[in-house]
Amino acid sequence: MLRALFSGQRVVYDLLVIGGGINGAGIARDAQGRGLKTLLVEARDLASATSSASSKLIHGGLRYLEQYEFRLVREALIEREVLLRMAPHIVSPLTFVLPHRPHLRPAWMIRIGLFLYDHLGGRERLPGSYGIDCRTHPFGVPLSSTISRAFVYSDCWVDDARMVVLNARDAADRGAEIRTRTRCAETRRQDGLWQARLVEENGTATEVKARAVVNAAGPWVNEVLGQVVRANSPKHVRLIKGSHIVVPRLHDGGQAYILQNEDRRIVFVLPYEGRFSLIGTTDEPFDGDPAHVAITPGETSYLCDVVTRHFRSRVAPEDVVWSYAGVRPLHDDANVKASQVTRDYAFDLDTASGAPLLSIFGGKITTFRKLAEHALDKLAPHLPGMGGAWTEGATLPGGAMANADFETFLADLTRRRPWLPEPRRLARAYGTEVDRLFGDARAAADLGRDFGRGFTERELTYLVEREWARMPEDVLWRRSKLGLHLDATAKTAIEDWFTRRG
Repeated sequence: MLRALFSGQRVVYDLLVIGGGINGAGIARDAQGRGLKTLLVEARDLASATSSASSKLIHGGLRYLEQYEFRLVREALIEREVLLRMAPHIVSPLTFVLPHRPHLRPAWMIRIGLFLYDHLGGRERLPGSYGIDCRTHPFGVPLSSTISRAFVYSDCWVDDARMVVLNARDAADRGAEIRTRTRCAETRRQDGLWQARLVEENGTATEVKARAVVNAAGPWVNEVLGQVVRANSPKHVRLIKGSHIVVPRLHDGGQAYILQNEDRRIVFVLPYEGRFSLIGTTDEPFDGDPAHVAITPGETSYLCDVVTRHFRSRVAPEDVVWSYAGVRPLHDDANVKASQVTRDYAFDLDTASGAPLLSIFGGKITTFRKLAEHALDKLAPHLPGMGGAWTEGATLPGGAMANADFETFLADLTRRRPWLPEPRRLARAYGTEVDRLFGDARAAADLGRDFGRGFTERELTYLVEREWARMPEDVLWRRSKLGLHLDATAKTAIEDWFTRRG
């Protein structure tokens, strides 16, 4: 590539991917692994919008069974097992407790749903569902005394933003080019290729050529279609806002709760970052700028009220220590209820003038790998020589653990590097890549300044040099959630570090 640039020839990419969320990063990884020269551009940071604002779950979507979305649920349940093997450091099993409220859904309906949930996806590693008496079972202790019965089943937890970064990292390790804070300003078809003008944050503009373009801009997919590639599509996204709140930990134990509300929506209460509970989500239509989405007081009250009706502990807006909101770019299936809009995905392939454009509508983090596989299969007839599907059996960076066993890996890491600060946090974030991160360090003193929670200059440098972090918020709220744990002095010190680095 460098030889071509210095000889005055412009590199022709096989694939230009617009959008650095989970779908874009997953497609870039799959494409590069199939032998396509791939460029991904993201106008802000990786996972800076929807893909860092999810409920952090890898799940089949139990409630989607009520909407008869059996194909989507089956695919998601199968992917749940794949992702557990692919990234055991950032994906982990999570037990869910579903309190029974008979006036909302009868017990027989829940049992049938859980039976399907247990068997639709060929469950291998997770335990099956069962019922409990909340008056005697430990899982019933935090719940209101009015709740006597519950059902228990399994799904998985994921660090959503790190899932995006690791896909981008794997794509780059295989030869893809990842450009963050670079927007695709305009494109045009010429001589059977796409000509694209890319603009960096500092205003520097470059032009590239590509044989195909993937529009994976998430909430901005229609905007890219209309303003960047100037194409029409019969498909559209429907923007649905989902908001979450974080409060001090509401219960002991590692289990999560899934609460049924009177409006037939569900709200999760998830153990979060050790000391907290994550509560969400809402489902509200959104018609503003997805870059400036925020939770409303009404949404906060809604989430607090749902939890208070189910738990012994009262939760009030003043208990909230942090909140976030994201816009889900759902495929518009003309459903009138926001909570019932399909979470399935759809493609629109435009092959005018021989230069294909594939636009992605909808999707969810659980099915990103399968979505990427389907997207590349759609493009295969137009990109001769592309290799076949390969990602199902491949791990993400840090995930190559024997038997996908995180706890055994952590024990071995602690034995080999007993001086590591916060070894569990580091093992969860980086998995087997911790050895690349710490290199030849032999003591904590080799890691530079500790900003708190074992977050050192060595790790900060790694995030800049290997994971495209450019600003404090990239580190504090996406590459990690240290923003919840570090004090103002530590955060200021990290800001000063970035300032000195320039």
